[in-house]
Amino acid sequence: MIGISDIEAAARRIAPYVVRTPTVPSPGLTALLGVPVTAKLELLQHTGSFKARGAAAKLLSLSEAERAAGVVAVSGGNHGIALAVTAAALDVKATVVMPRTAPARSLELAAQAGASVRLTDGMDSAFDLAMRLRDEGLTLVHPFDDPVVVAGQGTVGLEFAEDAGELTDVVVSIGGGGLIAGVAAALRARRPGVRVWGVETEGAEAMSAALRAGGPVPVPVSSLVTTLSAPSVSRLTYDHVSALVEEVLVVPDREAVRGCLDFAEHAKLWTEPAAGCLLPAARQVLARVGDGARLGLVVCGGNAAPGDVTGWAERFGLL
Repeated sequence: MIGISDIEAAARRIAPYVVRTPTVPSPGLTALLGVPVTAKLELLQHTGSFKARGAAAKLLSLSEAERAAGVVAVSGGNHGIALAVTAAALDVKATVVMPRTAPARSLELAAQAGASVRLTDGMDSAFDLAMRLRDEGLTLVHPFDDPVVVAGQGTVGLEFAEDAGELTDVVVSIGGGGLIAGVAAALRARRPGVRVWGVETEGAEAMSAALRAGGPVPVPVSSLVTTLSAPSVSRLTYDHVSALVEEVLVVPDREAVRGCLDFAEHAKLWTEPAAGCLLPAARQVLARVGDGARLGLVVCGGNAAPGDVTGWAERFGLL
């Protein structure tokens, strides 16, 4: 299990390479949900998502030989951007493997940062190609199955614990589980009374399936939310979620997109659906815990182009 000392060490190591993002009360979301809401604005991270933290933690931990060999990552979007940008800052050659369904903006940003971008037909084949490239000598920077990466993501929770006012419940999105594993570990250490809730979208339910099965299992991926679409979680992230997280909630893609529109209207934040899903999940949390809740939302990323969000909203009849 990741300890608070691991997360504190990661925070010191990555500080020159990441933004300490704002933690702010949201009057608009408070009015929308009917309880006090505080948002941790990881979409203002310099790569547009929290993923810069884990990428920096991992790259800074590599030996000179590993850096010289170059690194590879598989990503639905944000991890690839973060690895490309951080690797460029550290003068490390990066290869990013993404499915063709990844947002065009994510592909563009990774390539602009100097990474070699390789495309596959889906997330399963993306992971397969990344493993082959690892076997050929590149150093793998896994998006969630790595304690160094999870400790880096845990710095989000460390900052949240230090900067937020009173909280009773924190809601965190789940793809492979690296973010929620790290955040839950930090909050358990610093604010042990706070409940942590996870949220997935339908068709990207790797953690929910793992909890039902008693361990990681492969799942079919069909959600439009590619940044949450891991084909399975890892034993590392499963162990943290099963021990530290109250419940994993699942919401439809349509509600995640509606959440993006609500974030824009009520909080003045431009989010991607991986963060938009927090709002329908928050309503489920409130239905469970009742009055007196003080919610924290980890707004994980904002790397969605206006055309993407508009297209999804039109598809679901939300505009």
